[in-house]
Amino acid sequence: MKVLEKLQYLPSHEWVLVEGNKAKVGISDFAQHALGDVVYISLPEVGDEVTADESFADVESVKAASEVFSPVTGTVTAVNDALDSDAGLLNQDPYENWIMEVEFTALSENLVDAAEYTKICKE
Repeated sequence: MKVLEKLQYLPSHEWVLVEGNKAKVGISDFAQHALGDVVYISLPEVGDEVTADESFADVESVKAASEVFSPVTGTVTAVNDALDSDAGLLNQDPYENWIMEVEFTALSENLVDAAEYTKICKE
């Protein structure tokens, strides 16, 4: 399992990379392994409002469907359109293949660093 030090994580297995007032959001390596082969993701729209700790997308795999929760509150400024045609990119590299970028006003109070997230995954 790959956990990147530069990211923060939700215990529900989403990651966030904060750069100024923008944040890129995706699912973790642990999540994509647990899901199995990802076949579909419902992407948000640019301009959508997202709220920290609330669902903003659904990911479907050959095993199950799962909600994806936002680690930030704000407005979606970009989505990774490549996932529309190939949701399996999340399996290939879940950290390179982010889901959305958000101009955020608040971070989730539930975010943890890489070390704490690694502990959560081992439980």
